[in-house]
Amino acid sequence: MIEERGRVVGVEPGAVWVETLRQSTCSSCAANAGCGRGVLQRLGAGASRGQVRALCDLHLNMGDSVVLGLREDLLLKSALMFYLLPLLGLLSGALLAQCYGLSDSWLIVAGLAGFLAAWLLVRRHARRHLDDPASQPVVLRALITRAEGPA
Repeated sequence: MIEERGRVVGVEPGAVWVETLRQSTCSSCAANAGCGRGVLQRLGAGASRGQVRALCDLHLNMGDSVVLGLREDLLLKSALMFYLLPLLGLLSGALLAQCYGLSDSWLIVAGLAGFLAAWLLVRRHARRHLDDPASQPVVLRALITRAEGPA
């Protein structure tokens, strides 16, 4: 399971809205010191916040820190569907036009039509499974933050 930390920004029955911090992998790159993107990351310009709805059976409040979980197979299937299927549609449309001996301009149009058809299939599939609990992130656990008092 892929885990990500976040902060609860909204609560609804059976789910919470969690804000996560998106970061690039610049901190692990060997060229970090001389890279412009690495400098922007250190200044805070490379980080952005995203909100995600996660299923939850815990009693959480606004501001609580949580750990979200997403199954690896779900992430892999989604990535293949959203990136590979439109690419295959593009290539299939162009290949089909080439098999019929169409001109280059029609080849481009057929490739774009194949891309659009595959994109529409992906969009339809995503909308159909929007409320499917098996395809949503879940709150794995709440993080306990201890208030530091006088020592």
